[in-house]
Amino acid sequence: MRAGAAAGGGLLVGIALPGCAVNPLNAPNPPRDKKPPEAAVGQATTALSQDAPELAYSGFIRIDRQGTVTFIVHKVEMGQGTFTSIPMLIAEELEVDPATVKLEQAPPNNKLYADPLLGGQLTGGSTSIRGAWEPLRRAGATARTMLVQAAAQTWKVDAKELRAVNGVVTHPASGRTLHYGELVDAAAKLDVPKDVPLKPASAFRLIGKPVKRLDSADKVNGRALFGIDAKVPGMGIATVAACPIVGGRLAGMNEAAARAVPGVRQVLRLDNAVAVVGDHMWAAKQGLAKLEPTWTGGQYSALTTAAIVADMEAASRGDGAVAHNAGDVPAVLAETPASAGLSAIYQMPFLAHATMEPMNCTVALGQGRCELWVGTQVPVLAQTAAAKAAGLPDEAVVLHNHYLGGGFGRRLEVDFIVQAVSFARQASGPVKFVWMREEDIQHDMYRPYYLDRIAAALDEQGRPKAWMHRITGSSIMSRFAPPLVKNGVDPDAVEAAADIPYDIPAQRVEYVRHEPPIPTAFWRGVGATHNVWVVESFMDELAVKAQRDPVQYRMALLAKQPRCRAVLELAAQKAGWTQPLREAAGERAGRGVSVQYAFGSYMAMVAEVAVNADGQVRVRRVVAAVDCGQVVNPDTVQAQLESGVVFGLGAALWNEVTLDQGRVQQSNFGDYRVMRMNEMPRVEVYLVPSQDQPGGIGEPGTSGIAPALTNAIFAATGTRLRKLPVGDQLKPPKAASAAPARATKTARAN
Repeated sequence: MRAGAAAGGGLLVGIALPGCAVNPLNAPNPPRDKKPPEAAVGQATTALSQDAPELAYSGFIRIDRQGTVTFIVHKVEMGQGTFTSIPMLIAEELEVDPATVKLEQAPPNNKLYADPLLGGQLTGGSTSIRGAWEPLRRAGATARTMLVQAAAQTWKVDAKELRAVNGVVTHPASGRTLHYGELVDAAAKLDVPKDVPLKPASAFRLIGKPVKRLDSADKVNGRALFGIDAKVPGMGIATVAACPIVGGRLAGMNEAAARAVPGVRQVLRLDNAVAVVGDHMWAAKQGLAKLEPTWTGGQYSALTTAAIVADMEAASRGDGAVAHNAGDVPAVLAETPASAGLSAIYQMPFLAHATMEPMNCTVALGQGRCELWVGTQVPVLAQTAAAKAAGLPDEAVVLHNHYLGGGFGRRLEVDFIVQAVSFARQASGPVKFVWMREEDIQHDMYRPYYLDRIAAALDEQGRPKAWMHRITGSSIMSRFAPPLVKNGVDPDAVEAAADIPYDIPAQRVEYVRHEPPIPTAFWRGVGATHNVWVVESFMDELAVKAQRDPVQYRMALLAKQPRCRAVLELAAQKAGWTQPLREAAGERAGRGVSVQYAFGSYMAMVAEVAVNADGQVRVRRVVAAVDCGQVVNPDTVQAQLESGVVFGLGAALWNEVTLDQGRVQQSNFGDYRVMRMNEMPRVEVYLVPSQDQPGGIGEPGTSGIAPALTNAIFAATGTRLRKLPVGDQLKPPKAASAAPARATKTARAN
């Protein structure tokens, strides 16, 4: 902690986040000189005192003479509620209304703003509150203590006699008051107190209470600015088309026809993409249609999903890198009779992110400077990538970060930024580059395809005594954060598989790296989205084989995991697990359950489904019980779990990205479905009271819903699904009869 005076008067409190010096992402830090970056995003450095320039190298809270509290926030807001929960942490200890805390987006700087849990300046992995929980509260408490001390000196009384409430310091004995703005100059001259005590949970005034989202009003009335809203004087608007064939190149185009479209300014080209710049989007889109680019394929022009899966299946037969090993699993499996064993292969498809706001980036490039307006989860990586693409030093790139219209891991990537800057090198003036939805889905960086082999041996009581799980799929970490991959094991690929909560004597988890020709990236829920589905689906299979109730079977294996047992018991109780289900005519109903420990949180889900005679699945109800430690804002927890259910259900029911002849087959929401309003189930969220350290909540809903869904489908139909999406797998086969043949003959005759 550091403190000093703001330029023009006021108090600055600096925060050194623990772990900021660690940088496993291998991204270089900004320049080491003592000057803050020019035109820092949100003017975060404009209030720095010339007397305390070192505060430019700490995140900080600024309180001005009007009492306005400003926090330079190191996270981004993409719908997850960070811009409400983070002010709550500061406001709780600072004793102000969180609605009065202003947020300014931190400039790119790994040295200052690296997430202590991730080692880089990024937003992801459900870590925002987990990483900020103690340091931001401590910063608020430190600022409050200094303001109270300043008041004590002013009144010449003991600080213990004073109270700070709602931005005002009061001396109850005399009735005297001073608001924070009147105290900041005096407070700035004080030494920073050491080891300021934090409030006990029993004294929380805000934390744990529902607080309305502070950014909702601006998002409703249009004041909130997303990357796609950026406006720069004189800018053109461009839309882009990249080669639809994996590894292909641009072969030709009708540039004259595109330029003839009214409003078209320029046609830009790269080796594998084109862009048309217009006065507005309609001109750019019409110009791109007239451009009619042609493409040539490369070595993957015949690539199909089937070929990728066949290669994965072959690779999965070999031994993998060992992620977890306890006991002699091969020996136990070998000595167990077939009647007491079970094995399965599970598959999950490539998935797109399909964020509400498609990829976009506005670039102004020239005179040795590059300025970006974008929404990104990784500001430092974005700055560095843009600098490289522009041929400039990092410090010549100024990045203006905005609200993100959905991230889901897609905006952890910088491919669209690199493309935009590469195009901008040919452009005349600033340009906003916008991908159409088809471009967004067909040139995404996809959630990997996974193929899992899993086997277990049961003892005389039907409990698993050996567990073997081999995961085959792409290693995103090997590209994104290579130092985190150790001994061939990608920690993301094995998350929620290498550390299952169940008590099984012998366990072995292996990882086989298999890279497809298409790019892969993190997707909401990361490795847990596939591992929780596989583990919980197979656990259900074992319960059926043991002829045990799925909930009771899990409870017996969770004796050493009281928090897991608690959420499972609560979810089952609230869902009425043992109660009969109503079934309409022609449909079958069932409930399914899942349990997980991931992202530092414990959660159980129960899904209730109905399947009609045509094999169509309707999810009627989802019950979630979660122990995520100390809850900051229960409204945010509920919203995140609801949104996770929406995102996860759409993927599990319908979503997949497939390839044929080297081309992605899906292009828009017509063939890459999302849930519609009338399809949304009732979602009930129950929170287990806890004062433990906060866990993550942005992703567990997505990872927990797929197994609850498919286990419910099995309960309703007796059909075990080992491959996603559900799609038409439950559709009954057409009955063979003479009638269709006669109808066909009649049709032909007509």
